[in-house]
Amino acid sequence: MKTVRPESFATAGRLQARPTQPTATGFPGLHPLNLERQRDGLIYVPPTYRANQPAPLLLMLHGAGGDAEGALRIVRELADPFGMIVLAVDSRQQTWDVIINDYGPDIAFLDRALAQTFDRYAINPDQVAIAGFSDGASYALSVGITNGDLFPHILAFSPGFMTPAARNGMPRCFISHGNRDTVLPIDQCSRRIVPQLQRAGYDVVYREFDGPHTVPGTIAREGINWFTA
Repeated sequence: MKTVRPESFATAGRLQARPTQPTATGFPGLHPLNLERQRDGLIYVPPTYRANQPAPLLLMLHGAGGDAEGALRIVRELADPFGMIVLAVDSRQQTWDVIINDYGPDIAFLDRALAQTFDRYAINPDQVAIAGFSDGASYALSVGITNGDLFPHILAFSPGFMTPAARNGMPRCFISHGNRDTVLPIDQCSRRIVPQLQRAGYDVVYREFDGPHTVPGTIAREGINWFTA
């Protein structure tokens, strides 16, 4: 039998980590991942987390030039009221791999971060989401559709495009975009992406708001409420 090398999954955009019974003990609070010395990531676990009560998990991706701390900040205040674990990771370069070239390094790192999270925390497999803002939203759509068998939910705040490597599963999608966005103009971005997804049969909740390239608090709350409902 031919052995499939892990890097083959990464270059295909495929994540191998899955929720399982934890074998290690994770703790509430904010923690670094400690997977890399520089470009690493953060995990926030609400104080209400209990190992016998699997929690929702949101994988949050930053925009171009950003980092895990900035991505976490978008949803941090919602983690406690919704009992949600938030995993935020740094891209290997200034933005995500497929935007620069092709799938590979970032998929491999996401897989490591997810595997560590699943090993330490009890996660509800029906409440796993990938989310992002700007380039992170484009990457969330791309990776989420490619790995819809892992992510039942995708949240894309102001995406620019999507380039999935394949279609697996049928994740539900929440997409938002400001009608005064000059960074990723709405007409060239979400107003094209949303109909494409709908024609492909995806369940899409779409919210336009009066504003620029940002994630208003009301939009973030609506998206997390939709995800955890």
